[in-house]
Amino acid sequence: MPYSAQLDEKQTAPRAPFFRRIWIALVILIALLLMVFLPPYINVNRYQRRITQSISASLGRPVHLDHVTLNLLPIPGFTLERFVVSEDPAFGYEPTIRADTVHATLRVSSLWRRHVEFSTISLTDPSINLVHTSNGKWNLDSILLQASHIDTAPTAQRTAGPAPRFPYIEATGARLNLKLDNVKTPFSLTDADFSLYLPSPQTWNVRITAHPARTDLPVGYTGILHLDGTLGRAPTLDQIPIDLHAEWKSAPLGEISRIVLGRDAGLRGDMTLTASALGTVGSNELHTRLRIDDIHRPDFVPANALSVTTECTATVTSAFHSITSAHCAIPANSSSAPPLLSFSGSLDDIRHPGPTSVSAELPPTPAANLVGLLQTLSTRTPERLTLGGVLSGTVSYNVLATSATELKSNILLKGGTLAATPDAKSSIAMGDAILTTETGSHPAALTPSRRRSSNQPERATQSGEEGTFTLQPTTLALGAREPAILNGTITPEGYTLHLAGSATPERLAALSVAVPQLANGLPKPLAKTAAASATPTAPIHLDLTTTSLWGHQPIWEETAPAPQTPSTHRRRAR
Repeated sequence: MPYSAQLDEKQTAPRAPFFRRIWIALVILIALLLMVFLPPYINVNRYQRRITQSISASLGRPVHLDHVTLNLLPIPGFTLERFVVSEDPAFGYEPTIRADTVHATLRVSSLWRRHVEFSTISLTDPSINLVHTSNGKWNLDSILLQASHIDTAPTAQRTAGPAPRFPYIEATGARLNLKLDNVKTPFSLTDADFSLYLPSPQTWNVRITAHPARTDLPVGYTGILHLDGTLGRAPTLDQIPIDLHAEWKSAPLGEISRIVLGRDAGLRGDMTLTASALGTVGSNELHTRLRIDDIHRPDFVPANALSVTTECTATVTSAFHSITSAHCAIPANSSSAPPLLSFSGSLDDIRHPGPTSVSAELPPTPAANLVGLLQTLSTRTPERLTLGGVLSGTVSYNVLATSATELKSNILLKGGTLAATPDAKSSIAMGDAILTTETGSHPAALTPSRRRSSNQPERATQSGEEGTFTLQPTTLALGAREPAILNGTITPEGYTLHLAGSATPERLAALSVAVPQLANGLPKPLAKTAAASATPTAPIHLDLTTTSLWGHQPIWEETAPAPQTPSTHRRRAR
């Protein structure tokens, strides 16, 4: 066919594809106009009852909402206003969940079936109350158990089946409040993002990201708490399988102490805590790892930053209320070396602490490892302090069935030396230093012929009282022919020390440089003694006592003689 004829045929052919595109565009335009203008004229009140019944059946709790709005763009769904999930009366009457706005994305095909089915349910800034009662129950237990008994299909299943598909539930900006019985605690999680969905017919996946906070005092940045894991189906709550992983990272120590203790504990540093629980709600294996970096007091930064790592394992039973076979350790730098410090213990019921057993063991370790800790705790610890010797010991604490407590310890520093400079001449040798305690025993902390000066503050430092440690008599080589003796008692509130014997001024000065705390008040009692000495370098006699609270400067004073016991027998008649 000639080229001109072909061209004429193309010019006269109908333009069907062009008109088809116009019709499609008109249909889409009309559909969009209907989606924009039609919803206000559609009565969705008849769906409100279906929606509340569907959500209520899933949670096992009454659900209330004030108003429902139909949305067709961008995805068909409903907006629920003032959404409230009622509480079980056994846990109080404050709603479990309250949200001003909830967006529910609709699975359109469910409109032609008997039950309304949602693909996503999004809560904006909800308030959630977690209630724990004295009998060990949580208000979410029944919701979790109710969900495990409902036959639902996976969230991502493409086609509808006999079982409704579980929606993707999410919340942003949530606040989780903790209540114990009817008392709301100051602990809460803020700015929480939450998601829950069903990846397989037998498993839920849960994720939470939040910031720990307190409501009764201002708290700064507290780090990020993240939890994710899976929950399974089971006929009872204790049998529900769990595989949970949590991390609390970038948490400043000062703000953590304000949350946990309600006050600033006076420590700074960055904490990262990880934990995992694998097993069931009734019984699972718990693993935790705590790392704190750059530990220091707020008033100074030590020359060498201190970091501590602690790893723990435990068997947790009775729905996280009982801890058995707990073991914690501060690992050594080498994997083949024994841990620097280890703990073990058990707790029958955290709600009602009864018989409890906790013990700590310090394997033989160089005393030099304590230098970083001492420099962290006190600004007065010399930067070049050196400690010699080997430190070891055990501490055990038991709460008996009779509520009586039993504390035992035996801490030994063997072959100890201390100096503030690398100069060997300034090193002070010590005898074996033993720190002990045993509830019920009353070994004397001071020599029987001595008593505390009347100018010293009265303190409850009797050995045998709860929390009291006794420093057994320890020799100090202070330049005299016979070593000096140091002993005393230590309590959580303070301490009492007694130093007796002979020492040269030079060795006393070296001791004061290595342990500056011992220098407070020494010049005054020593001046009187040194004045009576024949030569300035000759040994002088010491008999000094100090009693002080922690955080206060100890003041040494001459030990006053013990009062004479009056004679009780009658004189014989001459």
